[in-house]
Amino acid sequence: MKLKSLFPALALLLPISSLAEESLFNGKNLDQWRIDSKSKATHWTVKDGTIHCQSDPKKAGSLLWTTKEFTDFTLTLEFKNGEGTIDSGVMLKRAKDQIQIGISGSLKRDLTASPYIPGKGYPVEGKEAIAAVKPKDWNTLKIEVKGSTYKTWLNGVEGITYTSDTAIPKGPLGLQLHGNRDMSISFRNIKITEKK
Repeated sequence: MKLKSLFPALALLLPISSLAEESLFNGKNLDQWRIDSKSKATHWTVKDGTIHCQSDPKKAGSLLWTTKEFTDFTLTLEFKNGEGTIDSGVMLKRAKDQIQIGISGSLKRDLTASPYIPGKGYPVEGKEAIAAVKPKDWNTLKIEVKGSTYKTWLNGVEGITYTSDTAIPKGPLGLQLHGNRDMSISFRNIKITEKK
C-alpha cells in the first residue's frame, strides 16, 4: 500500500484513540475521590470492589467528588439500592445539576435517570427508564454530557435528553447521599470516556 493511501485510514483512527475509557474507581480505595468537607461523618467505605454509602444516625448528607474535573463525557456506573428510602444521584460538575437515583424527596416517587435542576425541579422524566429499575439488583446508569445537554440511559433503556441553562463548562462529578434520609446504596464499575 502506498504511503499516501494510508493517511485517510490513519485519520479515521485518530478520533477513536482519543476516546479511551478511564476507570474512576480502582476497586480498592477512594484515592480518586474526595469527601465533601461539610460531611462530619465518614459515610463512604470500600469493600469487595464496591463503594458503599450509608447514612449516619444524624442523617447528615454527604457528597463524594472525583478529584479530577471533566468537560464533555460519557459516564457509566452500576448502583445497587440498599436499605431505606433511596435518594441519591450523580452531580454534574458542581452541587447543582444532577441525575437522580431513587426517590425524589419532593415528589415522593422514583425518578431515576431524570435530571434534577435547582429552581426547576424535574423538568423532564424518563418514564421508560424509571420502569427499568431493578429495586434489589445491580443497575447500569449511563450519562452523556455534551455542552449543556444531558442524556441518560438506565439498563439500556433510553431516559431523557435535556438542555440545562445552568450547566457549567467544567467540574468534578459527585455521588450524593441526600440528607435527612436513612438509607444505603452501593456503586461499582464507574467508568468515563472523555470527548476531546
